[in-house]
Amino acid sequence: MKEIALLIHEDINLSTISGVLDMVRHTNRFLVESGKAEAFSVMLVGEKINNNLLYFPAQFTGFKTIDEIKNIDLVIAPAFYGPPDLVMRKNKNLIDFIRNMYDKGSEVASLCFGSYFLAEAGVLDGKPCTTHWVAVDDMKRRYPKVEILPDMVTTDKDGTYTSGGAFSSMNLVLYLIEKYCGRDTGIWASKMFSLDIDRTSQAHFKVFEGQHQHEDQEIMRSQLFIENNYHLPISVEEIAGQTNMSKRNFIRRFKSATQNTPMEYLQKVKIESVKKGLEKTNFNISELMYKVGYNDLKTFRKIFKRITGLTPQDYRSKYCRRAVLEN
Repeated sequence: MKEIALLIHEDINLSTISGVLDMVRHTNRFLVESGKAEAFSVMLVGEKINNNLLYFPAQFTGFKTIDEIKNIDLVIAPAFYGPPDLVMRKNKNLIDFIRNMYDKGSEVASLCFGSYFLAEAGVLDGKPCTTHWVAVDDMKRRYPKVEILPDMVTTDKDGTYTSGGAFSSMNLVLYLIEKYCGRDTGIWASKMFSLDIDRTSQAHFKVFEGQHQHEDQEIMRSQLFIENNYHLPISVEEIAGQTNMSKRNFIRRFKSATQNTPMEYLQKVKIESVKKGLEKTNFNISELMYKVGYNDLKTFRKIFKRITGLTPQDYRSKYCRRAVLEN
């Protein structure tokens, strides 16, 4: 039986806690009804014994403090609400607990924003990590030793697991059920909880809002130039001309501030505009492509799929209400 420590504190996102408990509880029930032993035992683990944030009367759930846990198979850091700086400061002891358990041989996992806890503990250095798309740029700045893979739904490396954003994090729970219990149980859980098994990308969920969380005002000016003129045939030289820098220095500073090259940034602004057009208008794909400055349909489709993980037509089918009704 796998013993799981599900961390709790006052800033947790309750859905990631209840989601894990529901999936584990019903998987245990399925296994027992199939003549097998339960696979999981879950402890809600916090810093204080009087942390009464959650009460689940299920028999497989217990409550312990981090001081009471000496060994555990898996530690899960759930998502949280609030500014990461504040949440990390408030929960330093939980972060130290993650590091201590990992050093003792425990596996560790994060759900959505819980990736901050694992990264802060240092257990993701040199390893892949995914998270909610909202947190990607901030995590890249904070944790340069971590390999951030924003489009992935799950990662698995050397006893560390991370998951995508919000309810996509339940795909990691599904992944762990399959890993620990076998493919047949994983398929059952996929059907029971209506989760797509083997889903690998969350790229189409991202909303590109511009990467303005920096203090380089010259780069900010060049970003605004891109955002106001993305539909025109602008070049890197023209963008760099908005600053007093050489092209080489401009590209270096732009990448440092935004985590993208100027051309990558331009492409993301263009594709975000097309996404909105696919969601809200009746313009055909070629019309939307021309509106943002692309002239070659093959190149446009390739860039669109690389950024979103979907073809333009598939994106419209997924997110345009009119297209859904017509289909």
